[in-house]
Amino acid sequence: MDLRSFLFKKRSYTPIPIVFVILYFSKLNYPFWAYGAALIILGELIRLNAVRYAGGRTRTTKVGAKSLCTSGPYSRTRNPLYIGNLFIYSGVVLFSGGIYMFQLLVVVIFYFVFQYSMIISLEEEKLLTVFGQNYSKYKNNVPRIIPLIIPWNSKSKLRPAPILKTLKTEKRTLQNIFLLLFFVVSKPYFFGFDF
Repeated sequence: MDLRSFLFKKRSYTPIPIVFVILYFSKLNYPFWAYGAALIILGELIRLNAVRYAGGRTRTTKVGAKSLCTSGPYSRTRNPLYIGNLFIYSGVVLFSGGIYMFQLLVVVIFYFVFQYSMIISLEEEKLLTVFGQNYSKYKNNVPRIIPLIIPWNSKSKLRPAPILKTLKTEKRTLQNIFLLLFFVVSKPYFFGFDF
């Protein structure tokens, strides 16, 4: 198994060591917790919008897709979920504060840029194999990361899923965010220590 496949299959678990370090050094610090909360909300809104179009098929350990999603946020950027994740993790670092907040922010950004560049490379190879000319056309019109101001018209008739269905699909991510923030806020009360 090459590194790209490993990172794709374990993408939900590879950030865990970074999360523990963030939690260990966390200490709420105004105004940074407010900036962090804003980034977390922005990231989750980006994710929710993307999941409304892509659905639960993004939660898989197999590279590829049954259909090519080119509507909604996918008409502006090919990887809105990864953009949302980067905002969320950066927000968690700022929300958590601590003496190493800026160093951890740099680590988080570099780590996710590296991981997602590897994963995107693998996904693009597979999508090109599966969808051929359709994916090439999509790839040539929609940027990998930086969103278009005016969305590309793919003529896709895909409609977004209802918000309640989307929230069910996104339940695990929302639970993880709330759990992380709960640990950061409650750490001084339950563990009686700050660094």
